[in-house]
Amino acid sequence: MQTFKRASSRSFGSRSQSPDRGFVKNRTPKTSFNGRRKSFSSNQSAGRGPKRRRGETIDIARFIHSSSPENQPKTDPIVNSFDDFNLAPEIKSNLKFKKYVTPTPIQDQAINLIVEGRDLIGLASTGTGKTGAFLLPLIDKVVKDRSQRVLILAPTRELALQIDNEFRQFAWNMQIFSAVCVGGAPIHKQIHNLTRKPNFVIGTPGRLKDLSERKIIDFSIFNNIVLDEVDRMLDMGFIDEIKRIMAVLPTERQTLFFSATMPDKIRDLVAKFLNNPVTININSGTTAGNVEQDVIRVHGDKTIKFNQLSELLKKPEMKKVLLFSETKRDVERLTSELNREGFKAESIHGNKKQNQRVRALTAFRNNEVTILVATDVAARGLDIKDITHVINYTVPQTYDDYIHRIGRTGRGDKKGIALTFVEARN
Repeated sequence: MQTFKRASSRSFGSRSQSPDRGFVKNRTPKTSFNGRRKSFSSNQSAGRGPKRRRGETIDIARFIHSSSPENQPKTDPIVNSFDDFNLAPEIKSNLKFKKYVTPTPIQDQAINLIVEGRDLIGLASTGTGKTGAFLLPLIDKVVKDRSQRVLILAPTRELALQIDNEFRQFAWNMQIFSAVCVGGAPIHKQIHNLTRKPNFVIGTPGRLKDLSERKIIDFSIFNNIVLDEVDRMLDMGFIDEIKRIMAVLPTERQTLFFSATMPDKIRDLVAKFLNNPVTININSGTTAGNVEQDVIRVHGDKTIKFNQLSELLKKPEMKKVLLFSETKRDVERLTSELNREGFKAESIHGNKKQNQRVRALTAFRNNEVTILVATDVAARGLDIKDITHVINYTVPQTYDDYIHRIGRTGRGDKKGIALTFVEARN
């Protein structure tokens, strides 16, 4: 069986890259900045009309949706194959190895525009192939000009690592390298990787700000920037960090924003930092049409609610379940209770160390556990195959959060089921 060998951010062996002095400057020690994030906790019982961000309320009827063909969102027809794009032969070879033939709608519409050098706003729901839409043309850009530097910002460590994983597959055997800079992981290893002058730097805003304050990274060397899941980064309170980074980038650059929604704060950033951007909108702000959605009505207290969950999880169709709860404490409590009941469950939330989060995700990916209990840290960007069910044990803070949570199932052409616990009304 042929093995797909991936480029590694540890092995920066190419000496053919042009010299660059921008990555590592004077290593002046400075207090670490962990990235202030706004946390939105809630002590509401399931579905009890809580106070939500920006005064939002969610109509429970929006959690009920059939995945029948008439409810599938309408998309523009795909007009290209990957062979039709003006991408380097090495990229097309790697795509063929992965048996990628037909692009997703966002890839179909975005790749040629990015190759042409246009600034772009890509609005698309989760699971639509946004990562490939920006990685493929940017790798092509670096192949043709090794002086190009690409900075990619992501809201969570998991999404940054996932982007890097896709990058390595697309850029296999091309002597193009990456460095991942995220919190919760050893910073000295990341500093070492930056000294090797990778063409791609993928990171979270808090860790990138930390590296900048330590004089390790200079944002002015990057002539390409991608903000992925930009709406989530703004929700997490990273707008000031984003503005600082954007302000020191070169005037001559290519800027790409990818998001599921377009709130006013993003419009303000677009007006300030993008140059005549083209906007692509692929059913953004809507749930996936192939996800069956329904509610579980709770009649009683927490004990009754947990018993309802336990009975639900015992059903044979519950093969791979992503279970969302609102707070880190509740996630840990719920995971412990499930394990005591004989279920195989792991947890993931912001208080866990990076290696603990990676272990939990790996166990879930490899079917060593059948249930992953998570806060909204797992709602964005995670691409885990064959999740059969997403269960919202608590009602999400906003409908956008709901869209992202349930987008972990029913990815691509797969079917999925999303269930939300709500309080029964008497």
